[in-house]
Amino acid sequence: MFRKVLIANRGEIAVRIARTLRERGIRSIGVFSDADRTARHVRVTDESHPIGPAPSAESYLRVDRVIDAAKKSGAEAIHPGYGFLSERVELAEACAETGIVFIGPPVVAIRSMGSKTEARAIVKAAGVPVVPGAEAGELPEVQASADRVGYPVMLKAAGGGGGKGMRLVTKAADLAAAFERARSESKKAFGDDRVYVEKALERPRHVEIQVLADGAGKVVHLFERDCSIQRRHQKVIEETPSPAAGESLVAEMGEVAVRAARSVSYVGAGTIEFLLEPSGKFYFLEMNTRLQVEHPVTELVTGLDLVWEQIRVAAGQPLGYGQDDVRRSGAAIECRIYAEDPTKGYLPSPGTITTLVSPGGPGIREDSGVESGSVVTPYYDPLLSKLCAWGPDRAAALARMRRALHEYVLAGVRTNLSLHRRVLAEPEFVAGRYDTGYLDRHRELCSPDISVDGAPIEAVALAAAIVAARRDLEARPAPAQEKPSAWRREGRERAMRRRP
Repeated sequence: MFRKVLIANRGEIAVRIARTLRERGIRSIGVFSDADRTARHVRVTDESHPIGPAPSAESYLRVDRVIDAAKKSGAEAIHPGYGFLSERVELAEACAETGIVFIGPPVVAIRSMGSKTEARAIVKAAGVPVVPGAEAGELPEVQASADRVGYPVMLKAAGGGGGKGMRLVTKAADLAAAFERARSESKKAFGDDRVYVEKALERPRHVEIQVLADGAGKVVHLFERDCSIQRRHQKVIEETPSPAAGESLVAEMGEVAVRAARSVSYVGAGTIEFLLEPSGKFYFLEMNTRLQVEHPVTELVTGLDLVWEQIRVAAGQPLGYGQDDVRRSGAAIECRIYAEDPTKGYLPSPGTITTLVSPGGPGIREDSGVESGSVVTPYYDPLLSKLCAWGPDRAAALARMRRALHEYVLAGVRTNLSLHRRVLAEPEFVAGRYDTGYLDRHRELCSPDISVDGAPIEAVALAAAIVAARRDLEARPAPAQEKPSAWRREGRERAMRRRP
């Protein structure tokens, strides 16, 4: 097993990985940009190394600087987390060249699944259903493909995912402008301006299957996660089990996901994402060759530590269990807490967190990268933390999440906490009747709140009461020591007289 692992990331995922390493007695090595010099992940790792200026292109995306930090620290392996370099072939190749273990899949799997068009072709050949569509091309080819599959269509970046470079086009007249915007965004996000076309499904759900694979060819799935609550094609709330998928459908999707993973000789943790129609038909969307943001909900229901499973497999250990050995219990839900303003089109809200009171209690887990006094910079993704709730069933998990959201106090920057509170109380969501267009249809959930300094007024009042109580306790004089009894005084005096 490794003695030192470098975490090539920041924020909550860096803190999350460091915790598993510490539990297992492995020394954690952090990296930081100039903007993150005092960040929480720097303090929770055993040692940290600077890797450049604030812009990610000059720090967290610099393969050479990450490798240099690994060499200087003596790290034997690198865990990329998610985002940044996690799905970049260049990092995996650099690790192989320098003898450092990359905690992730083989280069060929990253390369194959990194190209969305190539991934479609590979899994289709393996018998995995894909959404009707066409390969990437120039505007005339894309127009012809859109006419062939029929509107509405979705334009997608061939070189990446995560909602970047995606545009919904409902009529031919809008295609050219959408194509140019998708191309520009794709080039900026992934350095690749290729765009391809898929048929836009009506009111689909976004359901994904978590897979794990070892170097001996064993692959298992860890059930599904429903990630349909999204804004701008990016996930906001995830849960498992999915309210729309019964056991037989999940088993079928799981078998298909395992088949897709085997088609690229996958090793490690990965996720096969599907679009699920109301009819029960599902189609391959993409494969994420890394740890997912929403992995905690799977951990809560299966009892597995996915970070540790990644590390074990990367160290050459077998999974040690088969599909029949994997069980899940209860239900779990995750709310992504972002520093953004839902009332202004989810505009990021940088600043300093002045007050932070995290929730707790039965069934609650928070993976956070911030604390009171943390600076939220404009340079990186505005994700602050992931609030998760587990319960013996969905109703219990939702009840715990509602309670936790009302306990959560965060001031100094705008957040989407109020949006989460409203969604968790909205009848359609509570009934499990939602799809990827849910937030677009329920724009009223983003209406302004009465707030102070970015936090709801009731939350500010609670925080003020907590701070006042703490100050009151700190201001109280220490209790006077009890006067010693006569026999204690006599004993001390005799002891003093005996000293030379």
